Amino acid sequence: MEVERTSDIPRKMKAVVAYKPGDYRLEEVDVPAINEDEVLLRVGGCGICAGDVKGYHGAPSFWGGDGQPAWIIAPFIPGHEFYGQVVAIGDQAREKYGLNLGDWVVSEQIIPCGKCRFCLEGSYWMCEVHHIYGFQGKVADGAFAEYVKLPSTARNYRLPDGFPLEVAPYVEPLACAIHAVERADIQFYDVVVIAGMGALGLGMLQAAKLKNPQMVIVLDVRDQRLELARKLGADLALNPAKEDVVKKIKELTDGYGCDVYIQASGHPNGVIQGLQAIRKMGRYVEFSVYNEPTTVDWSIIGDRKELDLRGAHLSPKAYPSAIRFLNSGEIKADEIITNRLPLDNFMEGFKLVEKGEESIKVVLIP
Repeated sequence: MEVERTSDIPRKMKAVVAYKPGDYRLEEVDVPAINEDEVLLRVGGCGICAGDVKGYHGAPSFWGGDGQPAWIIAPFIPGHEFYGQVVAIGDQAREKYGLNLGDWVVSEQIIPCGKCRFCLEGSYWMCEVHHIYGFQGKVADGAFAEYVKLPSTARNYRLPDGFPLEVAPYVEPLACAIHAVERADIQFYDVVVIAGMGALGLGMLQAAKLKNPQMVIVLDVRDQRLELARKLGADLALNPAKEDVVKKIKELTDGYGCDVYIQASGHPNGVIQGLQAIRKMGRYVEFSVYNEPTTVDWSIIGDRKELDLRGAHLSPKAYPSAIRFLNSGEIKADEIITNRLPLDNFMEGFKLVEKGEESIKVVLIP
């Protein structure tokens, strides 16, 4: 077995290396070596996820604390919303994925172990080991770097010829958005509310519209994001900071409330708002990472409304659809990707994402 590679791969590369909360450094590190069952990509671009920024600030769901175990393995190279070009590939990987040198590729964010209970039953996105690019050093280093290794159990996809590479960093967020919408089981008669018009919410909006429900209502406290949501198909865009959105939703639904509520704002207030806005026996989909616990009256879920509460995690089986929708133009990302910065300016990118006033999706270009 052999590894085929291009002749221009250097020994060293620039990469962002995370050591602890608040200590992320641009360094020169070794280009990853690969085996015959692995792939090496020259990174074309990598989006900054809100989770990356929360990790930078030490969120307990990543670093541990508040009763949660540590998940991060430091030092590590962040970045999981990436695409790149194959510059080295092993024989086994070529046979498994059908990839060749020069192909443009995306890889699902999770690298499943293939051995745990969840992997063996086909629920690979819930892998108990749960390595995700950009959070565990060595075993799952990410793509805030010039090169990234795709390990042997990675789930890789070739981008079709002519695919608009400028939107390729949006494949990962869109795939997550599609999974959340699938979890909502949207019907033609449904009134759907989506809270949070960041990169994920704007993808959920467009995916939900493809399900052709009665109405899609979107919520955000930033008017410029609501304006973009209207352009991308929202039937109604409301600002909770300026009006009583629960009252408005109930007025539009004869006092019952929405059939589906998808929470993608990442703010605890969005959780409480959703429980108030949704009808009895409605479907509530949770897709957010929080910096702090949320306290709610759980009797709303059971005793008062008998809600169907559904989590949505990652992007299982959704990458092919995300690639297809972006390639066809059925889902648009050109205005969602608002900023492209050189890798050296990663801290500027983090600040743009955290502030969220002048950006939606920020992409780092090595």
